[in-house]
Amino acid sequence: MKPNLSVNVAGMALRNPIMTASGTFGYGEEFSQYVNLNTLGGIVTKGLSLRPRAGNPMPRIVETPGGMLNAIGLQNVGIDAFIEKKLPFLRTVDTLCVANFFGDTVDEYAEMARRLNELPEVAALEMNISCPNVKQGGIVFGSDPACAAGVVAACRAATSKPLIVKLSPNVTDVVAMAKACADAGADALSLINTLIGMAIDINTRRPVLANVTGGLSGPAIKPVALRMVLQVARAVKLPIIGIGGIMSATDVIEFMLAGASAVQIGTASFITPGIAEQIVQDLQAWMVANKVQDINSLIGALEL
Repeated sequence: MKPNLSVNVAGMALRNPIMTASGTFGYGEEFSQYVNLNTLGGIVTKGLSLRPRAGNPMPRIVETPGGMLNAIGLQNVGIDAFIEKKLPFLRTVDTLCVANFFGDTVDEYAEMARRLNELPEVAALEMNISCPNVKQGGIVFGSDPACAAGVVAACRAATSKPLIVKLSPNVTDVVAMAKACADAGADALSLINTLIGMAIDINTRRPVLANVTGGLSGPAIKPVALRMVLQVARAVKLPIIGIGGIMSATDVIEFMLAGASAVQIGTASFITPGIAEQIVQDLQAWMVANKVQDINSLIGALEL
């Protein structure tokens, strides 16, 4: 008998817990020649905004020991072009689509939530709150519990779809952030976003990235991500999607034991474009070998 890999996250029935991470999988179509998209649990789009964004100047990606830094700057086609040019392909895929989105102000976030709420092809929304609030002196929404609660509440009022809030690790207390988002109406939490880092070219004595700093992702951040997932899972009653340096089925199982109901694969897809599908297969094989009949039995099963 085949083991059960299906999980439910905030009302979304995923065929397995393997999702793609925003900003590492384009809008889905870009990876369709490498991955059978219909084998995945969910596809998360590149972060969307009301207007198109060109992103930051080059260079904006650099490899680092155990990972990479990116300062892409949330480059995206904008919501109108997404609806016109990207959604038609996603309609052909039998996998749930989660739209990641962001804004510069609370009003922009709420307007994005309203626009995305009207799209039947979008199963859920994922808020990237690691963005500065231009109306409040540039404070990052996801670094202050009150600020985060305000923007989450505004989006909650604007959509009836499942609302996932993506938490930043660049905070003093991730549990306080998680509780604020939960109380404001989040249906699920995804964590972690990237850690802020930098790289220096010793020959030019200049930062490698034109933006100076960037977001660190990859295996180097997995221990931090696991710790934060465990902390948040024990503090709030919402489903959690684990993110951070997941490269294998073993990594997935670790995150689920820590309390994640699903995971997102990011940096690994840059190294091996077909890795997400492979991890699904490896996860099933591990379950058979270890006589685990239902993957849900792993969620939060860490023994302390």
